[in-house]
Amino acid sequence: MSISELTPQTASIVSDERRLNFLPTLFGRSLLIIGENAVYSLMERLSPLDYGGGFWDFYEHEEKPLFLAPRSKSRFRITGEITGFQGEVSAEAAGIIATLFAFSHLSFQYQSEHLSEGYGRLYAYAADHAEAAEIFEAID
Repeated sequence: MSISELTPQTASIVSDERRLNFLPTLFGRSLLIIGENAVYSLMERLSPLDYGGGFWDFYEHEEKPLFLAPRSKSRFRITGEITGFQGEVSAEAAGIIATLFAFSHLSFQYQSEHLSEGYGRLYAYAADHAEAAEIFEAID
């Protein structure tokens, strides 16, 4: 077994100078505002007790966009009506959950390779996340 098989993948925060390209690359130019707003509104529904807006970090892995995560708190209670999951997760896991939901919901309205590729890339990343069990229980 190699070191890479033992070490979970880690996403890095996109630098300020590269933020402008993140959303168009993640959702496609035609869906960048719709995708971004979907993530924010889904987070409001997923964590109505803890999320009230604020600045979000953009995360990538191997220079490919993955997800958005709120910076306003370090942990969020997921209690909203769109998932049967009830629990507390890190801001990063909450962002992964909200972004996965956004990809899924938007894919019913829009045909886009960005949505299917983004969902697949993030789903694969989430499988190796420290909070994978909570993430998958929340999106199930």
